[in-house]
Amino acid sequence: MAENLKGCRVCCKSSWNQLQDLCRLAKLSCPALGVSKKNLYDFEVEYLCDYKKIREQEYYLVKWRGYPDSENTWEPRQNLKCVRILKQFHKDLERELLRRHRRSKPPRHLDPNLANYLVQKAKQRRALQRWEQELNAKRSHLGRITVENEVDLDGPPRSFVYINEYRVGEGITLNQVAVGCECQDCLLAPTGGCCPGASLHKFAYNDQGQVRLKAGQPIYECNSRCCCGYDCPNRVVQKGIRYDLCIFRTNDGRGWGVRTLEKIRKNSFVMEYVGEIITSEEAERRGQIYDRQGATYLFDLDYVEDVYTVDAAYYGNISHFVNHSCDPNLQVYNVFIDNLDERLPRIAFFATRTIWAGEELTFDYNMQVDPVDMESTRMDSNFGLAGLPGSPKKRVRIECKCGTTACRKYLF
Repeated sequence: MAENLKGCRVCCKSSWNQLQDLCRLAKLSCPALGVSKKNLYDFEVEYLCDYKKIREQEYYLVKWRGYPDSENTWEPRQNLKCVRILKQFHKDLERELLRRHRRSKPPRHLDPNLANYLVQKAKQRRALQRWEQELNAKRSHLGRITVENEVDLDGPPRSFVYINEYRVGEGITLNQVAVGCECQDCLLAPTGGCCPGASLHKFAYNDQGQVRLKAGQPIYECNSRCCCGYDCPNRVVQKGIRYDLCIFRTNDGRGWGVRTLEKIRKNSFVMEYVGEIITSEEAERRGQIYDRQGATYLFDLDYVEDVYTVDAAYYGNISHFVNHSCDPNLQVYNVFIDNLDERLPRIAFFATRTIWAGEELTFDYNMQVDPVDMESTRMDSNFGLAGLPGSPKKRVRIECKCGTTACRKYLF
């Protein structure tokens, strides 16, 4: 029986903090939980729960890290050294007072509803900080991810797992490429046209790593079999996200969104659309379930055939949070690297223009290719272009909230 259970794990019914609380209440040290004899009686401010002013003395109700709410205490301001937590508490308080009462000066006593809001806001902020740490621990790309919500009390999305590459569904195989290029310089002296030429296509990038192909033309990058190294100019998408990005809560009802924290040059690679690869049949089944939930994240891979779909509902990267716009600043390209099956391209987003730090990133969920871009891009004109990947399948007719002058009013 013991051998059958070897390697099995059972989820703990208590959180890490709850276990720490139990240890401290029982006066027990537990190194595995970070509770030792040295810090058993340490007091660290977790967050502030309430505020009052008696005469000219300010007091704060403190939630102590590792201790239950029953151990909260009122402390005068001079006893508190947590400058960052104090600043954040007053920032949240002033913002909520302005929203409720159109004034920012705190009263001498907070009403219970306002105090409860500040507690929920502090808990939310801690949850978002933990989620941010989790995202950055899981990412394999250079660009960091930050998370912020100054709009409501929504915390991290439930049941979402951050991944860096496709998660292959049941019955689907990604075949590895068998050969690579032998170029000494893939940009200036490509042998046989390098990897793009071997597939009868054009080289995708300039010497700055910016895409120079029209929308709808496929990108063939160098692969793991190639002689060139990591710094090859034909290795762009595979290097991953290099910009610092922020997942933020929008204030116009569009849920979460993504903004860049750095300037992004026109035609630069920004991110991939990553999720679970499933068959079109499975996508239809899931789509019916998602319809009842209001929306979904199904993206057809129909470069040549509509056989597979990417589902980013529960497994995905930061692209999961990118919103739609009828006037987007991102454009989709099909990319082939270690798998050359044209039914299974990687989906990459490139900047359509210069995107400034602080701008939200968007793409068109219902993109259309300009007829001028549909000309053959192959070096052999007997081959035609198959087209762009499909848009995310959102079967429910959804009102568009992009707010641009080009808005089509509905996403689909």
